[in-house]
Amino acid sequence: MSLDVTFVIFGATGSLARTKLLPSLARSVIDSDVSNHAVIGVGTTHRTDAEFEQIVRNALEDADIDSACVARFLDGTIAYQAVGDPESYVALGDRVRSIEIEKGLSANRVLYLAVPPSKLDVTVEGIAASGLDKSSGWTRLVVEKPFGIDLATAEDSNRTIHKVFSEDDVYRIDHYLGKETVRNLLVFRFANALFEHTWNRAQIDSIEITVAESEGAKGRAAYYDESGAVRDMLQNHLTQLLTLVAMEPPVAMTAQAIRTEKVKVLQSIREIDPDDIVIGRYGDGAINGTSIDAYVDEPGVADSSTTPTYVAARLFVDNWRWQGVPFYLRTGKMMSARTTQIIVRYSRPPVCLVHAPDACPGHQNILMLRLQPDERFELLIDVKEPGDTMEVVQIPLTVRYDDILSDAPDAYQTLLTDVMEGDQTLFVRADEVEASWRLFEPILSRTDLVTYAPGTDGPGDADGLISTFPTAWTPLAGPQPGSAG
Repeated sequence: MSLDVTFVIFGATGSLARTKLLPSLARSVIDSDVSNHAVIGVGTTHRTDAEFEQIVRNALEDADIDSACVARFLDGTIAYQAVGDPESYVALGDRVRSIEIEKGLSANRVLYLAVPPSKLDVTVEGIAASGLDKSSGWTRLVVEKPFGIDLATAEDSNRTIHKVFSEDDVYRIDHYLGKETVRNLLVFRFANALFEHTWNRAQIDSIEITVAESEGAKGRAAYYDESGAVRDMLQNHLTQLLTLVAMEPPVAMTAQAIRTEKVKVLQSIREIDPDDIVIGRYGDGAINGTSIDAYVDEPGVADSSTTPTYVAARLFVDNWRWQGVPFYLRTGKMMSARTTQIIVRYSRPPVCLVHAPDACPGHQNILMLRLQPDERFELLIDVKEPGDTMEVVQIPLTVRYDDILSDAPDAYQTLLTDVMEGDQTLFVRADEVEASWRLFEPILSRTDLVTYAPGTDGPGDADGLISTFPTAWTPLAGPQPGSAG
């Protein structure tokens, strides 16, 4: 790709921009061979261009980006503009157009909103006042999650955006969708007849999706206390993974076709039974001898907080492929390990030919797709033990991404490159957002929290959701091979 781009970053000095966006943008620009670029940071605090350039430099150096790449990225125009009232947005538009003319840029613009949902409307309205949505090149709006805080705010935000931008120019970014293993789900399913042939209710017993974090609010309690596990993780990250696992083959590998199939999954999910949800919050305790404060004692958490740090759900996709197959979703903070994994449990054989009768319930082939850490695919199969015996043991067939892929780009870099190329496949469409909120909104007001100990796999109450064998969640370390006979 050879093009020139103007990046206008709203919220350019915030934590997200400094730790994720700016380093990934630099890698994307360098690796994509962008011929000319400008980065205009936008914020409410007054700063000089030199001060913002130093912020950018520090962010890149903190991310261990090669000094030659840092220098090459900073060779582009780095500028800063403060905004507040409508007139300041007009000044922003004038400044951007002036830089594009001065530097010979083609007015291809990426307008990146690294702002909280509460600031989205005023920012989009400011962009309209600035005229930055109109140019002789293309203009693409990137919106960071969360996309609203409930159905009503998501619908309001979509209306605000669509007053200024066509949906074809809107890129709602969920960084989980840029992970290499997530992107490979489509190829894994639709390029391998071995798996797609068995990807249905006749062969699969249950599917379990976990996004677990081993840390607590970690200095973000003031933000997290307004979102919680349902808004922060379940409604977006886990639901996106569910749609990719459950979707039908698209008519073509295009953004619109793929996203249409994802929406169909959301529309097919049965209304959630209140008994199929468990919400919890970690209490105080200790991990490896280190004392851990309860969530309610974290700085920034309101005394009256009812925010959950854990949620587990049992969902059913009522369509031809998945009728009757439970999808188990869980996410939580301060758990025993940091991991994101998808566990596909295949049905047991109909007849016990090589197992002792009392061992048949333990026999299942299991496919694990580990997204983080140690990204890999792993299939557990049964084999006979060596020697004069018919004892059966499980062994893993494992493919680790590090063994076959080197220097894979990080999720944000992948997604930023897609924005520049105009590829919306890994971005969330407006109707996806609204369908997901419509599904989970009834549980947003739940306050019946159960307590779990830090450093565990979550509250034991969640085991009651499991209606298939085994009757407990897969350990966060993943399914373990073992004797099946």
